[in-house]
Amino acid sequence: MNRGINVKTSDFDFDLPEELIAQVPLTDRSASRLLVLDALSGTLSDQHFPSVLDELEAGDALVLNNTRVLPARLHGVKDTGAHMEVLLLTNTTGDQWETLVKPAKRAKVGTVLSFGDGVLKAVVKEVLDHGGRIIEFQYDGIFLETLESLGEMPLPPYIKERLDDADRYQTVYAKENGSAAAPTAGLHFTEDLMKQAEAKGVKIVYLTLHVGLGTFRPVSADDLDSHEMHSEFYDLSEESAQTLRDVRAAGKKIVAVGTTSIRTLETIGTKFDGDIQADSGWTNIFISPGYTFKVVDAFITNFHLPKSTLVMLVSAFAGRENVLHAYHHAIKERYRFFSFGDAMFVKK
Repeated sequence: MNRGINVKTSDFDFDLPEELIAQVPLTDRSASRLLVLDALSGTLSDQHFPSVLDELEAGDALVLNNTRVLPARLHGVKDTGAHMEVLLLTNTTGDQWETLVKPAKRAKVGTVLSFGDGVLKAVVKEVLDHGGRIIEFQYDGIFLETLESLGEMPLPPYIKERLDDADRYQTVYAKENGSAAAPTAGLHFTEDLMKQAEAKGVKIVYLTLHVGLGTFRPVSADDLDSHEMHSEFYDLSEESAQTLRDVRAAGKKIVAVGTTSIRTLETIGTKFDGDIQADSGWTNIFISPGYTFKVVDAFITNFHLPKSTLVMLVSAFAGRENVLHAYHHAIKERYRFFSFGDAMFVKK
């Protein structure tokens, strides 16, 4: 973000009726609605998601985050028999993970936790400043296979309904294990819709950013300069980088699917002075009004939490007044919000 822009967190607040928070996914992924926002004129158009193809031209790049959500919520017990819940956030090194543990006060350094009648065990190694815990797992065999058998999908706290099919919280192109939450803008795509895009001459490009739960939290500080973003791991291959360079050289659009794809591309664009290079690492980029976009020409995104960094990111691209106007329109027209909700296509 550009420092010196006088923007407050409260500038991104709005009243959202609770009944508009989508609790379950639609039967057909692509049946969701699509609100098209032209950032230059501020005009809005009510569509359905397959109309996204009308916004794409032959030679454009559609950039997708192929991260896969881990079944990262574990239920276990201490040696006292007390129930404990562990949410995996980031694999820090080896078998050690940054986690959130409930109840945290019972998870002191040295505490031993057991899951699945001892199939998986863990020891609390460190208490972090923000209240999280570094824990080290002990197991036989392959950790991810053990996690798949014992873990639950970590749905956001605003979703109260049980998810019958865990695959509905994965994109159809999910591949790289590592996320604590889904890149939800991609949930609208079906394999058929992607084939239609390719048949139109759109180039499908993949990158990886492992989504952390901090992405979705509202900003607590009212002064945006005081907000520190969490870090997330990203990777862009040379093949993908070359395709994006070719698309740009041909004068076509780079269209990001979701704020995670935006943050990855803009991290790389910032690092390489606007160029697109293969790269991997950790990013804590915070995009808010005053930021100049270096790579992304248009994007698809869901409707986000009030006062969240995601609303700020969309506003950095399209303007706060345009975005809040679009959100008020979406509320009036009863669009569905958040992870299982409807989508926006934002362009200039």
